[in-house]
Order: sequence, then C-alpha cells, then structure tokens
Amino acid sequence: MSRPLQRGVVRISGNSNDLWDSEMKDRTGKEDLDKNHSSDQSYLALRFPFQFLFHDNSNSPSKYGVSENGFASDPFSIGTPRSRHSLIMQLLKCSFIVIVILALTGSFWWTISISTSSRGRIYHGYRRLQEQLVSDLWDIGEISIGSSRTKELEFCSQESENYVPCFNVSDNIALGYSNGDEYDRHCIHGFRQNCLVVPPVNYKIPLRWPTGRDVTWVANVKITAEEVLSSGSFTKRMMMLDDEQISFRSASLMFDGVEDYSHQIAEMIGLRNESNLIQAGVRTILDIGCGYGSFGAHLFSNQLLTMCIANYEASGSQVQLTLERGIPAMIGSFTSKQLPYPSLSFDMLHCARCGIDWDQKDGLLLIEVDRVLKPGGYFVWTSPLTNPQGFLRNKNNKKRWIFVHDFAENLCWELLSQQDETVVWKKNSKKSCYSSRKPGSGLSLCSKGQDVESPYYRPLQGCIGGTQSRRWIPIEERANWPSRANLNKKELAVYGIHPEDFAEDTENWKTAVGNYWSLLSPVIFSDHPKRPGDEDPSPPYNMVRNVLDMNAHFGGFNSALLEKGKSVWVMNVVPTIGTNYLPMILDRGFVGVLHDWCEAFPTYPRTYDMVHAEGLLSLESGQQRRCSTLDIFTEIDRILRPEGWVIIRDTAPLIESTRALTSRLKWEARIIEIESNSDERLLICQKPFFKKQSS
Repeated sequence: MSRPLQRGVVRISGNSNDLWDSEMKDRTGKEDLDKNHSSDQSYLALRFPFQFLFHDNSNSPSKYGVSENGFASDPFSIGTPRSRHSLIMQLLKCSFIVIVILALTGSFWWTISISTSSRGRIYHGYRRLQEQLVSDLWDIGEISIGSSRTKELEFCSQESENYVPCFNVSDNIALGYSNGDEYDRHCIHGFRQNCLVVPPVNYKIPLRWPTGRDVTWVANVKITAEEVLSSGSFTKRMMMLDDEQISFRSASLMFDGVEDYSHQIAEMIGLRNESNLIQAGVRTILDIGCGYGSFGAHLFSNQLLTMCIANYEASGSQVQLTLERGIPAMIGSFTSKQLPYPSLSFDMLHCARCGIDWDQKDGLLLIEVDRVLKPGGYFVWTSPLTNPQGFLRNKNNKKRWIFVHDFAENLCWELLSQQDETVVWKKNSKKSCYSSRKPGSGLSLCSKGQDVESPYYRPLQGCIGGTQSRRWIPIEERANWPSRANLNKKELAVYGIHPEDFAEDTENWKTAVGNYWSLLSPVIFSDHPKRPGDEDPSPPYNMVRNVLDMNAHFGGFNSALLEKGKSVWVMNVVPTIGTNYLPMILDRGFVGVLHDWCEAFPTYPRTYDMVHAEGLLSLESGQQRRCSTLDIFTEIDRILRPEGWVIIRDTAPLIESTRALTSRLKWEARIIEIESNSDERLLICQKPFFKKQSS
C-alpha cells in the first residue's frame, strides 16, 4: 500500500515534470500558532453561537497603555469614568439575562398548561426548527472550523456492507409495490445514511486488470455456491468457485462457450466473426441481465464496450460481481420506468436468458428497447422461448413467441436470423418504414412533447420514441471506432457545440490527465527505494480500472484516458441539473448515464477505483439547497474502493471549504495549486483501507 498522503498544499505548473518541485515551505511557529488560535475561535463560534453577548477582551491588545512598573493599567480602577461605564454595562447584561430567564420560565409554565395535542404539535415544530438549526450550523462549520475540530463520521452497521439506497425491496413491498415494481428504484427524498460503509470480513484489494477480469476474491462479493450454480443467464455458470477465489477462465469448455456464442451472433448478422462487429458499426452494447459479465469481458478484447444492467439483488448480484471483474455495469431494470439513457444510445441490445418476459405489459418493454437502440442497431435475444423445436411440446411458448415476433414487425424490425434459441433483429434505418406499416398496427410515433430525448426514470411510454431526434443516424453511416470519438464539424453542430470549443476541451483534458498521473507518481512509489537523482517512475497503466466521472461535460476525461493508453473504462455521469451532453458522449462510443447527485448512485459499495469531479461543486452550489456537500461526499465514499482515489477540481474557495470534510470521512487529502489557473485548485484524496468492523 502506498504511503498516506500528507496534508498540505503544493503547486502544479503546466509542465508535469515540475509538479512536485514547488511544494510549499513549512510555515513559521508564529503562523502555526496564529492559525491554531483562529481555528479554535471558529470552533467556539460554532458551538456557542451566542458567545458575542459575553465578549472577552482578554486576548486583545490593551487600550490603556502600560504603567511605569511594566503592568497594564486596570481599566476597572474605581474612580475613573470608564470603569463606572463598564460596571453599568455589566449590570445591564446581568439584567438582560434575568429577563430572559423569567421569560423562558413563563413560557415553560404556559406550555404545560395547554392541551396535550397542542403541546405535541408545538414540540414537533420545535424539533423541526432545532434540527434545521443543527443542520445549518454544520454547514457553517464545514467552512469555518478547522479539520482538527470536525467530528469524524461513524461506521455503518455491518448489515450495511452491501447497502444500496433507493433499492430496498422489503421497504418497497411494505409501501405497496408489487408485480416487479418492488425491484425498481424508489428514492425517499431527505433520507440520508451519513455513515461510512465498512468492507466485508476478509475483503482484499481487487487484482489489477486484466488478471482481475478472470479471478476475483470471494470475500469481496456476497454470493454463495448455490447462487453460482443457480439457473438464469448461461454466463452465470461459466465460473468456478473455491474457498477464496472465483475463477472465470478454466480448462473446461465452458469459457470457450462465450467465444463460440459471440461467433454465432456475428455470423447471424452476416459477419465472419465478432472482431468484425466494429466494421459493422457496433461499438456500445447494452447487456440486459448480463449474468456475471462474461459476454462483455470477452468482447472487450475486440474494442467493444458492453454496459451490463440487472435488477438489484441482495445476494449473488450480477452487477456487483461484474463490476468486481472490471466490466461496466449498473443497477437497472425493465419494469415500469424508462432507463436513464437518451433515445438512440446503443448499437446493440443483448438478452441471453435475462429473465425478462418481453411479451408482457402489452409490449411496453420492447418499445423501450427500440427507444434506446440506434437506427440500424441489433437486438439479440437468446431464450428457450424462441426455439421452434419446443413449440410442439409447449403451445403457450409458441403463443408468446408469436406475440413478440409480430410486435417486432410493427416496430419495423427486420428478422435477420434465427438459430436454435437465438434470434437477431435489426432496427430500421429509415423513418419511412413507419408510414408504410399495415393500417391499425396500434403503435403510433411519439409526439414532440412525448419524445423526450433524455428521460430520467419516466414511466414507460406506449409510443415509438426517438423519431423526432436530430441524432437519427444509422450506425452504418457513422464513423467506426475509434474514429467515432473524434466528432467532425457537422456532427458537433447537432449538439450545438463549436469545433473550437471541442478542440480546446480535448487539449485541456490531455494535459490534465498527464498531470494527474504525474501527481500520483510520488505518492504511489514513495516507499520504493531509488538511487539519488532517479526520477519517479510513472504509475502503471492499469493502476485503476473502474473510473467514475461525476460531471462528464463532453466526455473529454474519458477520451484523454484512452488516448494516453490507460486500461480503464469510465462511467460518464451527466448531472440532471447541468447541461445535458450525454447524447454526445454516447454517440462518441462511450458509456454514461443521467443522475441526480442528491440521490444515491445505482451501484453497490466499493465498485470504483477512482472518482473524478470537475466543476460539480460549483454546479451544486448554484442551486437552491437540495442536499449538503457531506451527503454527496458520503455517497462517494460508499461507492469508492478501499485505497481508491478522489480527484476534485473546482474554484479555490470551494476546494478550501470542502477539504474539512475529508477528515470527517477519514480520507488522506492534499490541495494542489494550479499556476496556470490561479482561480482553481485540485483536491486529491485517497480512501484508507479500514479493516475495523462495526459494532
């Protein structure tokens, strides 16, 4: 483990080689004394907000000069006008205190004389005011008090080690949700669990990519041997479990089955093998009910990026184990709400025994598939329901298959191929297909008011979406990856972005990523011996794998990481309160999601190696009070792995005020001054690995 970060301030210049040469000199003893005194005064001001009524001049310079014997003269010496005036002021203060005590006493006797019901209402109102006062004082404290005076957060109970807010199935059932809605996302506003989630017993730091893709630690995830062997997606069973490890690569034919399956899909599309999917316009794949990510893990070697979504599962979670392997994943479900992705987002949707009944809810689930699928994209479905040989034995399966087949036809999907249990459809590339459908198909196009490009967990719609979008471009007409990431002038015009702004953003992020890696180098290798004069080696390209960008803008951070050769994937998050560039991010061949950072992110604890945020504090501070900075930072701590990194870039005042929170979270932190931009600072933090278990 690397040496803990030392708290302090260093400067960073445009040259990444000199980033650590300008570290600040130690302050003098007098400055430290003044700083500590100022911190103590701020702390007292928070704890005793009415202290101004009893001002103390003992620490201020004397107004009365020095006497001949070297002692300050007594301002309260009897006989001077000033002393009499001071005595009168003290008497007035005492009188004021007596009046306040009498008023409070009278108020108390009046309170106990009123009815019990009125007393209860007044008490609860008083409690709300008291709680609001405490909350406001803490917010003031985040800015005014020193880190040495802040109270560290407690550890959560051990039952919360896999806690995911907004996905509490038992609570949802108690609230009356059923028919699958109990597994959906239901956030209770105002409820926050501000404590630190501790890792499980025997938790170990995940192995680096690509080793971690094939071998994970059993103690890091909540799973049993029965769940490994349970029915469901066939990729779940492509693994071996022993006392300490879960292995996904073995000498058996099970692992080779993923390669054969991927090869079969490519042939059904008309390609030689899965390596040709890039040439067919496929880059991003939404894998519904992904098992444990074996399909996405295999395709990653072919530069295909697969996002796994699956329901919340208290144990044996597909999403948790997929993220543990270093494969993109998030909690999401096809139940009653639209997914937090824009229309026309993915080149392919894949469902291999994913457990979704596509014939249910009058086809609303298939309409949602059509909404997020790009024109010319593919829907791959593997299920016993699609096997024609089974129709003779099960008439109900045949009926359900006919419904899906006919509904897909009404969506203007072309059935490309059907082999064994696998079916491949291709979404239409031209809008003219909708007007040429049979009359009375029952599926209308969404109106301009209904066709919201980037819905945020809206109820499922019964109309075909995406047809109003300017982004209706067939995948075969888009540039192939990796050229797709570099948008041309015509493509940028669709999103209202000038080419100069895009080019400047790209260059800035290239410099920033180089600086980030240089900043982390001395910390990571501080314990490694080296000869005098040797430079610190660069951190390994696979130092981190799962990266979350909390305010992704154009996706420039993601692009720069890949261009620098870092073996990472980035969850590009676009805040709901900011400008929505998520459609552009997904069109560039990256993955991302809309999210409100006053709510919990749809993932399990300890799933990201690095969390990055540029300008998020400024964005949140510009809004009306919705949640506190502590709420957001506690959520960062929940989703960050032990020994994980946090990099926050924002204005200097916000960074300085936010630094006090890092001690409450037990993070090691350092503020970096940026010489090329005196108005901004970097806050670089590392989360320690706590093995202490909660009581």
